[in-house]
Amino acid sequence: MFQSFDALTDPNQGPARVAKLRERMSESQIDGFLVPRADEHQGEYVAACSERLQWLTGFTGSAGAALILRDRALIFVDGRYTLQARKQVDMDTFAVESLVDNPPARWLASNASAGMRIGFDPWLHTVSEAAALRSALENAGAELVPVDNFVDAVWTDRPAPPAEKIEIHPIGFAGELASDKVARLAEALQSQNATHAVLTDPSSLAWVFNIRGRDVPHTPLALGFAILAADGLPQLFLDRAKLTIETDAYLTQLADILPPDALEDAVARLAAAGGRISLDPSLAADRLRMIVEDNGGTVLQLPDPARLPRAVKNEAELAGSRAAHRRDGAAITTYLHWLDQQAPGTVDEIGAVKALEAFRRTKGEESQMPLRDISFDTISGAGPNGAIIHYRVTTKSNRKLQAGELFLVDSGGQYQDGTTDITRTVAVGQPSEEMRSRYTIVLKGLIALSMLRYPVGTRGMDIDPIARHAHWLAGIDYAHGTGHGVGAFLSVHEGPQRIAKTGTEKLLAGMILSNEPGYYKEGGYGIRLENLIVVTDPQPIPGGDIDMHGFETLTLAPFDRRLIALDQLSAAERDWIDAYHQRVIAEISPLVEDEVRSWLEAAAAPL
Repeated sequence: MFQSFDALTDPNQGPARVAKLRERMSESQIDGFLVPRADEHQGEYVAACSERLQWLTGFTGSAGAALILRDRALIFVDGRYTLQARKQVDMDTFAVESLVDNPPARWLASNASAGMRIGFDPWLHTVSEAAALRSALENAGAELVPVDNFVDAVWTDRPAPPAEKIEIHPIGFAGELASDKVARLAEALQSQNATHAVLTDPSSLAWVFNIRGRDVPHTPLALGFAILAADGLPQLFLDRAKLTIETDAYLTQLADILPPDALEDAVARLAAAGGRISLDPSLAADRLRMIVEDNGGTVLQLPDPARLPRAVKNEAELAGSRAAHRRDGAAITTYLHWLDQQAPGTVDEIGAVKALEAFRRTKGEESQMPLRDISFDTISGAGPNGAIIHYRVTTKSNRKLQAGELFLVDSGGQYQDGTTDITRTVAVGQPSEEMRSRYTIVLKGLIALSMLRYPVGTRGMDIDPIARHAHWLAGIDYAHGTGHGVGAFLSVHEGPQRIAKTGTEKLLAGMILSNEPGYYKEGGYGIRLENLIVVTDPQPIPGGDIDMHGFETLTLAPFDRRLIALDQLSAAERDWIDAYHQRVIAEISPLVEDEVRSWLEAAAAPL
């Protein structure tokens, strides 16, 4: 199994660990210390040695931060994790705050007192985060103080850093030689009058150099850094123990390979030589800014030069993604058939996860494209657990799929040709009319985006309300974005593209995103439906004046017809569902067994 079901944390451990942290704060004359859910690379998935927030608080979500003061402690989480945080942390020790509406910088602006000294590890906060914190504290007469990490000092059994082997990502899947990518980015740096750019995001390293690794859970990344040059060979900062003879020889042709601990000196030398060094303020550690400025260099706050090219998939990457989704769709359809055969109360959440992974493994083996990993821990939420947006089942929380409930399963696979992410919600037994109505509203949101045509220059934030239109008419909403970017055998959550209030990036042809509206009734049930979609080239509209982008749907698996309230759908919406289901039948039927094929033909029959 790629997924563990152990309860990773215990809220009762929090008070003692916070007490030890406060002892360190006192010794260093620090009034508060910030603990972000981040590593030096600002990735969503981090190695075990970087799970500082989890170790300190018990919170296992992928986004959050803690602020430990002398007399109180706070944990900041977004809307996806509000319920989860209350279950996982000691509520007598921590107060829960909103990471979105009242993040640490805003909270400190309102609550810091003059003379207060707030410590932070500058390797774990981005340039922009540190600037916001510094401004908030200075306005209050307080100070942001860079310090060695206090959590590391008291975490006595902290795991060692990962050192998994790196592999070359074949050109047939990458679609472009690494040497050509390096040359393309060098030209971009020249056009921006930058001498160098520091790549801190391992996804960018993986994309630029056509490599993949196993350093973090569920995402094929090798942790490291790179310095790209406008003129000259890049420098790649990787633990050489991760390299085989083959990968060492391959990478040596592309870059000078140096150990990770050589990065600070390398940046300092470039800065001292008058370097104009590009740092992405939303990704690069503030420590790098400090090194450049302290050594006389110039920081250019520019986006990671690989981020947008990586987001716009080439034809090889898109072909791989389509193949991965057909394979994954066969596994999901086989799983949904299996689930439909189980009597209510006989399957639990963990059993459902194990069955799904087994079907993915089988379909991967049949197609000679093995399942490399799951793309994230499967969210397997029965009944009220489905209302916890990023629920992770453990042996302690595991429950049966009971009659009259809904079951939400959000999962994905990592294959060498693509990354998948799909959510389906199914009825266990007879659903209530409220469940059917809410499910249909969510489905309407998914269909609205799927059918959308929109002009060049449209951003994710411009179309996010379209997926919520039916929700708002019913007086409901959901506390997460509608869509995130997805990589090509890379991170299942990829930027800069997203469909959300914060989605400021223009949508470009070739970008892959999720389309996943939802509804969550605390203590009752959760509903989410998710397909992956890719932005298509602008095309003319019959009789229109402007070429328009659209979306191609990649995901192939049926929706639960038992939960669709036909009277809530327009004729166009019904036609879309019927056409989608006919496509699912056509593409998935050849990949499944006869019994599953017969079930699919009934499950995806015209409404």
